[in-house]
Amino acid sequence: MLEINVKEARSKLSALLTRVVKGEKIIITRHGKKIAGIVPLSSETKLPSLKTFRDSIEGGGETLSRAVIGGRNDERY
Repeated sequence: MLEINVKEARSKLSALLTRVVKGEKIIITRHGKKIAGIVPLSSETKLPSLKTFRDSIEGGGETLSRAVIGGRNDERY
């Protein structure tokens, strides 16, 4: 695993990406602290569908607009 600072990573990005494609992991540092990583994506990596995500969310209770209006009314009296 290679550690490289931001300035150097910026100037060598293409070469770093070539190394990542070959399977190497790259850590980017700023002022000696690790701030980010570049890792290869597996060919099986697939982002979940937005529709599936939305369908998985279960709503319950009152709507946000009704809750806000109710809160405002409660504060007045």
